[in-house]
Amino acid sequence: MKLLKSISIFLIINFGALALGVILMNNGPLTTWYTNLNKAPWSPPNWMFGFAWTLIMICYSIYLAYLFNEVSNLKLKILYIIQLVLNVSWSYVFFNLHLISAGLIVIIALTFVVVLFLILYFKTLKLKSVLILPYLLWLCIATSLNAYIYFNN
Repeated sequence: MKLLKSISIFLIINFGALALGVILMNNGPLTTWYTNLNKAPWSPPNWMFGFAWTLIMICYSIYLAYLFNEVSNLKLKILYIIQLVLNVSWSYVFFNLHLISAGLIVIIALTFVVVLFLILYFKTLKLKSVLILPYLLWLCIATSLNAYIYFNN
């Protein structure tokens, strides 16, 4: 029961952060600015972003529920808050402010934070650590997309 409550809380927080990011991107993927960018040939279709983020946040919320039930210290809470801030701010920086280089810095930092989760807490969660891999994989793809735009526009 405690695990289900934790999963529910993290689902609300994580999807709330995603919703805030969508609001802050100000129709970003649909804007003339974005559609006119030279994007990577491996850019996924637009529908895949919603599907991917839904899957990622479900897996990540379950991961966090397990993790916070095992370890709930200040370091973990700070790392989680940093991840939330970076995740939400990338949408604003990239899509709303059109700061491609700053967006690249933010997404690299976000990827680094997710790698830190994996490294710092792998021994705690062991096989359950696989739940953070969709997030990490997507961030690697997203970072490559942002980097391509940075170097080709």
